[in-house]
Amino acid sequence: MPSVAPWGAADREVPLVAREALEAPYVLLSFQHPEVARSARAGQFVMIKPSASSDPLLRRPFSVLHADPAADTFTLFVKPVGPGSAGLAALRVGERARCLGPLGRPFRAPSPERDALLVAGGYGIAPFLLLCRELGREGRSARVFYGGRRTADLQLRERFAELGVPLVAATEDGSLGHAGRVTEALEAHLDGASRPSELLACGPDAMLHAVARIAARRGLPAQVSLDPWMGCGVGTCLGCVVRTQEADAPRPRYRCACTEGPVFDAASVLWPGESESFARARGAAV
Repeated sequence: MPSVAPWGAADREVPLVAREALEAPYVLLSFQHPEVARSARAGQFVMIKPSASSDPLLRRPFSVLHADPAADTFTLFVKPVGPGSAGLAALRVGERARCLGPLGRPFRAPSPERDALLVAGGYGIAPFLLLCRELGREGRSARVFYGGRRTADLQLRERFAELGVPLVAATEDGSLGHAGRVTEALEAHLDGASRPSELLACGPDAMLHAVARIAARRGLPAQVSLDPWMGCGVGTCLGCVVRTQEADAPRPRYRCACTEGPVFDAASVLWPGESESFARARGAAV
């Protein structure tokens, strides 16, 4: 039986029901978990690990890529990096994982008066497929900026094409799309935009900080999904604390990314190297 937490997440032993190998080392894994399948929103995540493994001891967080309420399944986009993601990627159909979710605060729907620009770096693309589906159900659209070091890092670009979502690719080695960083492609688009925009970003910290700077400089609202180390996913271990500085607050606050995020207002995040006064002034300008 599942253990259901008061905030709506459920802790279940879940079977892997489908496995789709993409270009190595990426893989799509679908698990059966009714609560995640029925209620997960874009930007939320699960804490998960193979049931039969004690290495690692703790579960790892993964953004929900897709949720299918009719089948009670959800899908993760996994790139093996450490023992947690490698163990998960090695699961075979029928094997089980221990999964707690859905967790965290999702992306807020952008204002209808603004163009939704989704900025992803590498496997930070995961929450945006679900977000595009959510916006599509409301008759709204988005534009995706998808960056990586090389073409092989942009594994999900065809999934957005299937949804009719325009996508701008950027690769640092110039093998596909814009040759350079994805934030450069974003700025080029903003330079010629005829409507105001809202930025939503997920990816490496350096990219998120760059998006926050772009938003502040142009006076645009922005949301960023942060990925600090997480041990529990429920605010107990305090391993994922993020420093924030609201414009009207006298001093920084410390927020758990797992329960008060992982999605934050970019203007409130106190990025490494920023002073509190600079962050306060930047937040007030947006």
